[in-house]
Amino acid sequence: MVKMAYSVNTTPLLDEYDSENEDERQINPEVAVRDDKPLFKASEPKDKYYMSYLIFYLLGIVTLLPWNFYVTADDYWMYKFRNTSINSSVVNASMKRTPLQAEFTSYLSVASSFPNLIFLVLNTAISHRISLNKRVMGSLFFMLLLMLFTLAFVNINTDNCQQLFFGLTLTTIVLLNVCSAIFGGSVFGVVGKFSPFYITAVIGGQALGGIFAALAEIAALAIGASSTHTALVYFIIGNVTIVIAIICYVVLENTVFFKYHISHHPEINNFQGEHVHFEICYKVILKKMWCHGLSVFLTFTFTLSVYPGVTVLIESEGKGHGNKWNDVYFVPTIAYLLFSVGDYLGRLLAGRILKPKNISILMILSIARFIFIPLLMLCNAQPRHYWGVVFDKDYQYILILFMCALSNGYLANIVAIYVPKIVDHHEKEIASSIMTIFMGIGLALGSAVSLFMVRLL
Repeated sequence: MVKMAYSVNTTPLLDEYDSENEDERQINPEVAVRDDKPLFKASEPKDKYYMSYLIFYLLGIVTLLPWNFYVTADDYWMYKFRNTSINSSVVNASMKRTPLQAEFTSYLSVASSFPNLIFLVLNTAISHRISLNKRVMGSLFFMLLLMLFTLAFVNINTDNCQQLFFGLTLTTIVLLNVCSAIFGGSVFGVVGKFSPFYITAVIGGQALGGIFAALAEIAALAIGASSTHTALVYFIIGNVTIVIAIICYVVLENTVFFKYHISHHPEINNFQGEHVHFEICYKVILKKMWCHGLSVFLTFTFTLSVYPGVTVLIESEGKGHGNKWNDVYFVPTIAYLLFSVGDYLGRLLAGRILKPKNISILMILSIARFIFIPLLMLCNAQPRHYWGVVFDKDYQYILILFMCALSNGYLANIVAIYVPKIVDHHEKEIASSIMTIFMGIGLALGSAVSLFMVRLL
Protein backbone atom coordinates (compact mmCIF):
# COMPACT_ATOMS: atom_id res chain seq x y z
CA MET A 1 0.00 0.00 0.00
CA VAL A 2 1.00 3.55 -0.61
CA LYS A 3 0.88 5.76 2.42
CA MET A 4 0.93 9.49 1.75
CA ALA A 5 0.60 12.20 4.39
CA TYR A 6 0.91 15.77 3.22
CA SER A 7 0.05 18.78 5.31
CA VAL A 8 -1.69 20.49 2.43
CA ASN A 9 -3.96 19.48 -0.41
CA THR A 10 -1.87 18.66 -3.47
CA THR A 11 -4.67 18.09 -5.97
CA PRO A 12 -3.80 19.74 -9.31
CA LEU A 13 -5.82 22.86 -10.02
CA LEU A 14 -6.90 21.57 -13.41
CA ASP A 15 -7.93 18.12 -12.16
CA GLU A 16 -11.49 16.83 -12.53
CA TYR A 17 -13.92 17.69 -9.76
CA ASP A 18 -14.43 14.79 -7.36
CA SER A 19 -17.47 15.20 -5.13
CA GLU A 20 -16.48 12.39 -2.76
CA ASN A 21 -13.05 13.87 -2.11
CA GLU A 22 -14.61 17.32 -1.78
CA ASP A 23 -16.88 16.05 1.01
CA GLU A 24 -13.88 14.56 2.80
CA ARG A 25 -11.91 17.79 2.51
CA GLN A 26 -14.79 19.73 4.02
CA ILE A 27 -14.78 17.41 7.02
CA ASN A 28 -11.01 17.40 7.38
CA PRO A 29 -9.17 20.09 5.44
CA GLU A 30 -5.82 18.49 6.32
CA VAL A 31 -6.57 15.30 4.36
CA ALA A 32 -4.42 14.97 1.26
CA VAL A 33 -6.09 13.63 -1.84
CA ARG A 34 -3.88 11.46 -3.93
CA ASP A 35 -4.11 11.89 -7.65
CA ASP A 36 -2.67 9.07 -9.69
CA LYS A 37 -3.13 10.84 -13.01
CA PRO A 38 -0.52 13.03 -14.64
CA LEU A 39 -1.39 16.69 -15.01
CA PHE A 40 -1.16 16.60 -18.78
CA LYS A 41 -2.35 13.26 -20.15
CA ALA A 42 -1.32 12.17 -23.63
CA SER A 43 -4.21 11.76 -26.03
CA GLU A 44 -5.36 8.18 -26.45
CA PRO A 45 -4.64 6.69 -29.90
CA LYS A 46 -7.55 5.28 -31.89
CA ASP A 47 -8.24 1.62 -32.43
CA LYS A 48 -8.19 1.73 -36.22
CA TYR A 49 -10.87 -0.42 -37.87
CA TYR A 50 -11.55 -1.91 -34.40
CA MET A 51 -8.61 -4.20 -35.07
CA SER A 52 -7.59 -4.52 -31.41
CA TYR A 53 -11.21 -5.19 -30.43
CA LEU A 54 -11.52 -8.00 -32.98
CA ILE A 55 -8.19 -9.53 -31.93
CA PHE A 56 -9.27 -9.46 -28.27
CA TYR A 57 -12.40 -11.30 -29.38
CA LEU A 58 -10.23 -13.95 -31.02
CA LEU A 59 -8.00 -14.21 -27.96
CA GLY A 60 -11.15 -14.66 -25.85
CA ILE A 61 -12.14 -17.56 -28.08
CA VAL A 62 -8.72 -19.18 -27.69
CA THR A 63 -8.65 -18.84 -23.87
CA LEU A 64 -11.20 -21.66 -23.68
CA LEU A 65 -10.47 -23.35 -27.00
CA PRO A 66 -8.99 -26.57 -25.52
CA TRP A 67 -11.96 -26.92 -23.17
CA ASN A 68 -14.55 -26.16 -25.87
CA PHE A 69 -13.02 -28.41 -28.51
CA TYR A 70 -12.51 -31.35 -26.16
CA VAL A 71 -15.89 -31.21 -24.50
CA THR A 72 -17.85 -30.64 -27.71
CA ALA A 73 -16.28 -33.60 -29.56
CA ASP A 74 -18.78 -35.91 -27.86
CA ASP A 75 -19.29 -38.16 -30.89
CA TYR A 76 -15.53 -38.80 -31.13
CA TRP A 77 -15.12 -39.68 -27.45
CA MET A 78 -18.20 -41.92 -27.52
CA TYR A 79 -16.60 -43.80 -30.42
CA LYS A 80 -13.20 -44.10 -28.73
CA PHE A 81 -14.71 -45.42 -25.49
CA ARG A 82 -17.49 -47.52 -27.04
CA ASN A 83 -18.15 -51.19 -26.43
CA THR A 84 -15.50 -52.62 -28.79
CA SER A 85 -17.26 -55.99 -29.03
CA ILE A 86 -19.57 -54.26 -31.50
CA ASN A 87 -17.41 -53.41 -34.52
CA SER A 88 -18.66 -50.18 -36.06
CA SER A 89 -17.17 -46.96 -37.40
CA VAL A 90 -20.00 -44.96 -35.83
CA VAL A 91 -21.73 -45.00 -32.47
CA ASN A 92 -25.16 -46.62 -32.57
CA ALA A 93 -27.74 -44.38 -30.91
CA SER A 94 -29.50 -47.33 -29.32
CA MET A 95 -26.38 -48.67 -27.57
CA LYS A 96 -26.17 -48.24 -23.83
CA ARG A 97 -23.26 -46.05 -22.73
CA THR A 98 -20.25 -47.76 -21.21
CA PRO A 99 -18.92 -46.46 -17.85
CA LEU A 100 -16.10 -44.63 -19.65
CA GLN A 101 -18.58 -43.01 -22.04
CA ALA A 102 -20.93 -41.92 -19.25
CA GLU A 103 -18.25 -40.45 -16.98
CA PHE A 104 -15.71 -39.12 -19.48
CA THR A 105 -17.17 -35.60 -19.69
CA SER A 106 -17.18 -35.23 -15.90
CA TYR A 107 -13.57 -36.43 -15.67
CA LEU A 108 -12.71 -34.02 -18.47
CA SER A 109 -14.21 -31.16 -16.45
CA VAL A 110 -12.18 -32.07 -13.37
CA ALA A 111 -8.96 -32.51 -15.37
CA SER A 112 -9.59 -29.08 -16.90
CA SER A 113 -10.64 -27.05 -13.90
CA PHE A 114 -8.14 -27.98 -11.19
CA PRO A 115 -4.90 -27.32 -13.13
CA ASN A 116 -6.61 -24.25 -14.55
CA LEU A 117 -7.22 -22.95 -11.03
CA ILE A 118 -3.69 -23.72 -9.78
CA PHE A 119 -2.02 -21.95 -12.66
CA LEU A 120 -4.41 -19.00 -12.59
CA VAL A 121 -3.12 -18.38 -9.07
CA LEU A 122 0.51 -18.87 -10.12
CA ASN A 123 0.03 -16.61 -13.13
CA THR A 124 -1.23 -13.83 -10.88
CA ALA A 125 1.79 -14.28 -8.62
CA ILE A 126 4.38 -14.30 -11.42
CA SER A 127 2.76 -11.76 -13.74
CA HIS A 128 5.26 -9.06 -12.68
CA ARG A 129 8.26 -11.38 -12.98
CA ILE A 130 7.70 -12.89 -16.44
CA SER A 131 6.93 -10.62 -19.38
CA LEU A 132 3.46 -10.62 -20.92
CA ASN A 133 4.90 -11.59 -24.31
CA LYS A 134 6.64 -14.70 -22.93
CA ARG A 135 3.54 -15.83 -21.06
CA VAL A 136 1.19 -15.36 -24.00
CA MET A 137 3.39 -16.68 -26.80
CA GLY A 138 4.80 -19.54 -24.73
CA SER A 139 1.37 -20.78 -23.68
CA LEU A 140 0.00 -20.51 -27.23
CA PHE A 141 2.87 -22.52 -28.73
CA PHE A 142 2.58 -25.29 -26.12
CA MET A 143 -1.19 -25.30 -26.61
CA LEU A 144 -0.65 -25.82 -30.34
CA LEU A 145 1.77 -28.72 -29.76
CA LEU A 146 -0.68 -30.48 -27.42
CA MET A 147 -3.57 -30.01 -29.86
CA LEU A 148 -1.40 -31.51 -32.60
CA PHE A 149 -0.73 -34.46 -30.27
CA THR A 150 -4.48 -34.91 -29.90
CA LEU A 151 -4.90 -34.74 -33.67
CA ALA A 152 -2.27 -37.47 -34.15
CA PHE A 153 -4.30 -39.92 -32.03
CA VAL A 154 -7.44 -39.56 -34.15
CA ASN A 155 -6.35 -42.20 -36.69
CA ILE A 156 -4.60 -44.46 -34.17
CA ASN A 157 -6.58 -47.55 -33.18
CA THR A 158 -6.98 -47.46 -29.39
CA ASP A 159 -9.65 -50.17 -29.06
CA ASN A 160 -7.32 -52.56 -27.23
CA CYS A 161 -5.97 -49.93 -24.84
CA GLN A 162 -8.94 -47.76 -23.95
CA GLN A 163 -7.81 -47.27 -20.36
CA LEU A 164 -4.35 -46.15 -21.49
CA PHE A 165 -5.86 -43.79 -24.06
CA PHE A 166 -8.23 -42.49 -21.37
CA GLY A 167 -5.24 -41.69 -19.14
CA LEU A 168 -3.24 -40.08 -21.96
CA THR A 169 -6.24 -37.98 -22.93
CA LEU A 170 -6.77 -36.71 -19.39
CA THR A 171 -3.03 -35.95 -19.06
CA THR A 172 -3.15 -33.96 -22.30
CA ILE A 173 -6.20 -32.09 -21.01
CA VAL A 174 -4.36 -31.22 -17.79
CA LEU A 175 -1.38 -29.82 -19.71
CA LEU A 176 -3.62 -27.97 -22.16
CA ASN A 177 -5.43 -26.27 -19.32
CA VAL A 178 -2.15 -25.26 -17.70
CA CYS A 179 -1.38 -23.42 -20.94
CA SER A 180 -4.93 -22.12 -21.14
CA ALA A 181 -4.77 -20.78 -17.56
CA ILE A 182 -1.52 -18.92 -18.16
CA PHE A 183 -2.79 -17.54 -21.45
CA GLY A 184 -6.27 -16.66 -20.17
CA GLY A 185 -4.99 -15.11 -16.94
CA SER A 186 -2.53 -12.99 -18.92
CA VAL A 187 -5.17 -11.82 -21.39
CA PHE A 188 -7.67 -10.97 -18.65
CA GLY A 189 -5.01 -9.19 -16.68
CA VAL A 190 -3.96 -6.95 -19.54
CA VAL A 191 -7.48 -6.26 -20.85
CA GLY A 192 -8.36 -4.89 -17.40
CA LYS A 193 -6.31 -1.84 -18.39
CA PHE A 194 -8.62 -1.18 -21.32
CA SER A 195 -12.18 0.16 -21.32
CA PRO A 196 -15.13 -2.15 -20.49
CA PHE A 197 -15.74 -2.32 -24.24
CA TYR A 198 -12.62 -4.49 -24.60
CA ILE A 199 -13.31 -6.50 -21.45
CA THR A 200 -16.65 -7.44 -23.01
CA ALA A 201 -14.78 -8.47 -26.17
CA VAL A 202 -12.67 -11.04 -24.30
CA ILE A 203 -15.58 -12.33 -22.23
CA GLY A 204 -17.82 -12.37 -25.28
CA GLY A 205 -15.07 -14.20 -27.16
CA GLN A 206 -15.09 -16.94 -24.51
CA ALA A 207 -18.81 -17.50 -25.10
CA LEU A 208 -18.38 -17.20 -28.86
CA GLY A 209 -15.69 -19.88 -28.59
CA GLY A 210 -18.34 -22.34 -27.42
CA ILE A 211 -20.52 -21.43 -30.42
CA PHE A 212 -17.53 -21.78 -32.74
CA ALA A 213 -16.62 -25.22 -31.37
CA ALA A 214 -20.22 -26.45 -31.56
CA LEU A 215 -20.64 -25.22 -35.14
CA ALA A 216 -17.35 -26.87 -36.11
CA GLU A 217 -18.55 -30.15 -34.59
CA ILE A 218 -21.94 -29.95 -36.34
CA ALA A 219 -20.27 -29.10 -39.65
CA ALA A 220 -17.90 -32.05 -39.24
CA LEU A 221 -20.83 -34.37 -38.44
CA ALA A 222 -22.74 -33.06 -41.46
CA ILE A 223 -20.02 -34.44 -43.73
CA GLY A 224 -21.47 -37.84 -42.93
CA ALA A 225 -18.08 -39.49 -42.52
CA SER A 226 -16.96 -41.85 -39.77
CA SER A 227 -16.38 -40.59 -36.24
CA THR A 228 -12.61 -40.54 -36.74
CA HIS A 229 -12.74 -38.61 -40.03
CA THR A 230 -15.18 -36.17 -38.46
CA ALA A 231 -12.80 -35.65 -35.51
CA LEU A 232 -9.88 -35.18 -37.92
CA VAL A 233 -11.63 -32.22 -39.59
CA TYR A 234 -12.76 -30.89 -36.24
CA PHE A 235 -9.34 -30.84 -34.54
CA ILE A 236 -7.65 -29.43 -37.65
CA ILE A 237 -9.99 -26.43 -37.33
CA GLY A 238 -8.87 -26.04 -33.70
CA ASN A 239 -5.19 -26.09 -34.60
CA VAL A 240 -5.62 -23.59 -37.41
CA THR A 241 -7.44 -21.26 -35.01
CA ILE A 242 -4.50 -21.28 -32.57
CA VAL A 243 -2.06 -20.51 -35.40
CA ILE A 244 -4.21 -17.54 -36.45
CA ALA A 245 -4.31 -16.36 -32.82
CA ILE A 246 -0.50 -16.42 -32.61
CA ILE A 247 -0.22 -14.29 -35.74
CA CYS A 248 -2.90 -11.85 -34.57
CA TYR A 249 -1.29 -11.40 -31.16
CA VAL A 250 2.03 -10.50 -32.80
CA VAL A 251 0.14 -7.86 -34.80
CA LEU A 252 -1.70 -6.61 -31.69
CA GLU A 253 1.35 -6.16 -29.48
CA ASN A 254 2.97 -3.94 -32.11
CA THR A 255 0.04 -1.53 -32.43
CA VAL A 256 0.31 1.93 -30.90
CA PHE A 257 -3.12 1.51 -29.30
CA PHE A 258 -2.06 -1.63 -27.42
CA LYS A 259 1.29 -0.22 -26.32
CA TYR A 260 -0.40 2.92 -24.99
CA HIS A 261 -2.70 0.95 -22.68
CA ILE A 262 -0.29 -1.67 -21.35
CA SER A 263 2.58 0.72 -20.67
CA HIS A 264 3.31 0.70 -16.96
CA HIS A 265 3.82 3.99 -15.13
CA PRO A 266 5.57 3.15 -11.86
CA GLU A 267 6.26 6.80 -11.38
CA ILE A 268 3.57 9.45 -11.62
CA ASN A 269 4.41 13.09 -11.15
CA ASN A 270 2.18 14.96 -8.77
CA PHE A 271 1.61 18.68 -8.81
CA GLN A 272 4.70 19.39 -6.74
CA GLY A 273 6.93 17.45 -9.14
CA GLU A 274 7.46 14.59 -6.68
CA HIS A 275 7.47 10.94 -7.74
CA VAL A 276 4.94 8.55 -6.24
CA HIS A 277 5.72 4.82 -6.33
CA PHE A 278 2.72 2.49 -6.21
CA GLU A 279 2.99 -0.88 -4.54
CA ILE A 280 0.50 -3.67 -5.12
CA CYS A 281 -1.28 -4.85 -1.97
CA TYR A 282 -3.30 -7.98 -2.67
CA LYS A 283 -5.14 -7.71 0.62
CA VAL A 284 -6.43 -4.24 -0.18
CA ILE A 285 -7.54 -5.28 -3.68
CA LEU A 286 -9.28 -8.37 -2.34
CA LYS A 287 -11.09 -6.31 0.30
CA LYS A 288 -12.53 -4.10 -2.44
CA MET A 289 -13.73 -6.90 -4.70
CA TRP A 290 -14.38 -10.04 -2.66
CA CYS A 291 -18.17 -9.76 -3.01
CA HIS A 292 -17.85 -9.60 -6.78
CA GLY A 293 -15.49 -12.58 -6.71
CA LEU A 294 -17.93 -14.58 -4.57
CA SER A 295 -20.72 -13.80 -7.02
CA VAL A 296 -18.80 -15.13 -10.03
CA PHE A 297 -17.63 -18.12 -7.96
CA LEU A 298 -21.25 -19.12 -7.20
CA THR A 299 -22.29 -18.52 -10.80
CA PHE A 300 -19.74 -20.94 -12.24
CA THR A 301 -20.03 -23.49 -9.42
CA PHE A 302 -23.73 -23.99 -10.05
CA THR A 303 -23.27 -24.07 -13.83
CA LEU A 304 -20.40 -26.58 -13.87
CA SER A 305 -22.22 -28.85 -11.42
CA VAL A 306 -24.52 -29.91 -14.26
CA TYR A 307 -22.95 -28.55 -17.44
CA PRO A 308 -21.64 -30.38 -19.37
CA GLY A 309 -21.38 -33.48 -17.15
CA VAL A 310 -25.15 -33.98 -16.82
CA THR A 311 -26.41 -32.08 -19.88
CA VAL A 312 -24.32 -34.19 -22.29
CA LEU A 313 -26.25 -37.23 -21.03
CA ILE A 314 -29.67 -35.69 -21.67
CA GLU A 315 -31.23 -37.38 -24.69
CA SER A 316 -33.97 -36.33 -27.08
CA GLU A 317 -37.42 -37.76 -26.48
CA GLY A 318 -37.27 -39.26 -29.99
CA LYS A 319 -33.84 -40.88 -29.78
CA GLY A 320 -33.51 -44.37 -31.24
CA HIS A 321 -36.15 -44.02 -33.96
CA GLY A 322 -33.75 -43.43 -36.85
CA ASN A 323 -34.12 -39.66 -37.00
CA LYS A 324 -30.73 -37.94 -37.45
CA TRP A 325 -31.81 -34.86 -35.50
CA ASN A 326 -32.63 -36.93 -32.43
CA ASP A 327 -29.77 -39.42 -32.74
CA VAL A 328 -26.85 -37.36 -34.11
CA TYR A 329 -27.41 -33.61 -33.91
CA PHE A 330 -29.43 -33.19 -30.70
CA VAL A 331 -26.52 -33.23 -28.22
CA PRO A 332 -24.09 -30.96 -30.14
CA THR A 333 -26.90 -28.57 -31.12
CA ILE A 334 -28.74 -28.28 -27.80
CA ALA A 335 -26.23 -29.23 -25.10
CA TYR A 336 -23.39 -27.21 -26.66
CA LEU A 337 -24.57 -24.79 -29.37
CA LEU A 338 -27.74 -23.62 -27.62
CA PHE A 339 -25.95 -23.25 -24.29
CA SER A 340 -23.13 -21.27 -25.89
CA VAL A 341 -25.59 -19.01 -27.74
CA GLY A 342 -27.48 -18.32 -24.50
CA ASP A 343 -24.24 -17.67 -22.63
CA TYR A 344 -23.07 -15.32 -25.39
CA LEU A 345 -26.37 -13.39 -25.46
CA GLY A 346 -26.24 -13.04 -21.68
CA ARG A 347 -22.77 -11.50 -21.85
CA LEU A 348 -23.83 -9.12 -24.62
CA LEU A 349 -26.87 -8.00 -22.62
CA ALA A 350 -24.74 -7.37 -19.54
CA GLY A 351 -22.44 -5.12 -21.57
CA ARG A 352 -25.42 -3.11 -22.81
CA ILE A 353 -27.65 -2.89 -19.73
CA LEU A 354 -25.08 -2.73 -16.88
CA LYS A 355 -27.70 -3.40 -14.21
CA PRO A 356 -28.07 -4.20 -11.37
CA LYS A 357 -25.17 -2.24 -9.94
CA ASN A 358 -25.86 -3.26 -6.35
CA ILE A 359 -23.56 -6.14 -5.46
CA SER A 360 -26.08 -7.50 -2.93
CA ILE A 361 -28.64 -7.99 -5.69
CA LEU A 362 -26.02 -9.67 -7.86
CA MET A 363 -25.23 -12.04 -4.99
CA ILE A 364 -28.91 -12.93 -4.57
CA LEU A 365 -29.24 -13.63 -8.30
CA SER A 366 -26.10 -15.79 -8.24
CA ILE A 367 -27.41 -17.84 -5.31
CA ALA A 368 -30.84 -18.21 -6.96
CA ARG A 369 -29.23 -20.02 -9.89
CA PHE A 370 -28.91 -23.10 -7.67
CA ILE A 371 -32.40 -24.01 -8.92
CA PHE A 372 -30.95 -25.07 -12.27
CA ILE A 373 -29.16 -28.04 -10.68
CA PRO A 374 -32.31 -30.00 -9.70
CA LEU A 375 -34.17 -28.79 -12.81
CA LEU A 376 -31.56 -30.23 -15.19
CA MET A 377 -31.14 -33.36 -13.08
CA LEU A 378 -34.87 -34.04 -13.63
CA CYS A 379 -34.52 -33.89 -17.42
CA ASN A 380 -34.09 -37.01 -19.58
CA ALA A 381 -30.45 -37.82 -18.78
CA GLN A 382 -29.43 -41.43 -19.45
CA PRO A 383 -28.37 -43.76 -17.92
CA ARG A 384 -30.00 -43.06 -14.54
CA HIS A 385 -30.63 -45.15 -11.46
CA TYR A 386 -32.07 -42.97 -8.67
CA TRP A 387 -33.80 -39.85 -9.97
CA GLY A 388 -37.00 -40.04 -11.97
CA VAL A 389 -37.53 -38.08 -15.19
CA VAL A 390 -39.93 -35.16 -14.71
CA PHE A 391 -39.13 -33.00 -17.75
CA ASP A 392 -39.25 -35.60 -20.54
CA LYS A 393 -40.09 -33.21 -23.40
CA ASP A 394 -37.38 -31.63 -25.53
CA TYR A 395 -38.87 -28.13 -25.31
CA GLN A 396 -38.82 -28.26 -21.50
CA TYR A 397 -35.15 -29.16 -21.41
CA ILE A 398 -34.33 -26.55 -24.07
CA LEU A 399 -36.05 -23.78 -22.08
CA ILE A 400 -34.35 -24.72 -18.79
CA LEU A 401 -30.91 -24.99 -20.40
CA PHE A 402 -31.26 -21.70 -22.28
CA MET A 403 -32.25 -19.79 -19.11
CA CYS A 404 -29.30 -21.38 -17.27
CA ALA A 405 -26.92 -20.28 -20.02
CA LEU A 406 -28.39 -16.77 -20.34
CA SER A 407 -28.12 -16.08 -16.60
CA ASN A 408 -24.60 -17.55 -16.49
CA GLY A 409 -23.34 -15.23 -19.22
CA TYR A 410 -25.10 -12.17 -17.83
CA LEU A 411 -23.82 -12.49 -14.27
CA ALA A 412 -20.30 -13.50 -15.34
CA ASN A 413 -19.89 -10.46 -17.59
CA ILE A 414 -21.51 -7.78 -15.46
CA VAL A 415 -19.33 -8.64 -12.46
CA ALA A 416 -16.19 -8.68 -14.64
CA ILE A 417 -17.09 -5.21 -15.97
CA TYR A 418 -17.63 -3.71 -12.51
CA VAL A 419 -14.41 -4.96 -10.89
CA PRO A 420 -11.92 -2.67 -12.73
CA LYS A 421 -14.17 0.27 -11.81
CA ILE A 422 -13.93 -0.27 -8.06
CA VAL A 423 -10.12 -0.42 -7.83
CA ASP A 424 -7.40 2.13 -8.54
CA HIS A 425 -5.79 2.29 -11.96
CA HIS A 426 -2.57 0.56 -10.91
CA GLU A 427 -4.63 -2.27 -9.33
CA LYS A 428 -6.72 -3.12 -12.40
CA GLU A 429 -4.50 -5.85 -13.85
CA ILE A 430 -4.21 -7.72 -10.55
CA ALA A 431 -7.93 -7.27 -9.80
CA SER A 432 -8.87 -8.77 -13.17
CA SER A 433 -6.47 -11.67 -12.58
CA ILE A 434 -7.96 -12.30 -9.13
CA MET A 435 -11.40 -12.44 -10.73
CA THR A 436 -10.20 -15.26 -12.97
CA ILE A 437 -9.06 -17.09 -9.82
CA PHE A 438 -12.55 -16.84 -8.31
CA MET A 439 -13.92 -18.09 -11.61
CA GLY A 440 -11.38 -20.93 -11.60
CA ILE A 441 -12.35 -21.97 -8.06
CA GLY A 442 -15.99 -22.07 -9.14
CA LEU A 443 -15.12 -24.15 -12.19
CA ALA A 444 -13.05 -26.57 -10.11
CA LEU A 445 -15.65 -27.05 -7.40
CA GLY A 446 -18.48 -27.32 -9.92
CA SER A 447 -16.56 -29.93 -11.92
CA ALA A 448 -15.90 -32.00 -8.81
CA VAL A 449 -19.58 -31.84 -7.88
CA SER A 450 -20.56 -32.90 -11.43
CA LEU A 451 -18.86 -36.29 -10.90
CA PHE A 452 -21.14 -36.84 -7.93
CA MET A 453 -24.20 -35.56 -9.81
CA VAL A 454 -23.65 -37.97 -12.72
CA ARG A 455 -23.46 -40.92 -10.35
CA LEU A 456 -26.51 -39.62 -8.49
CA LEU A 457 -28.76 -39.79 -11.57
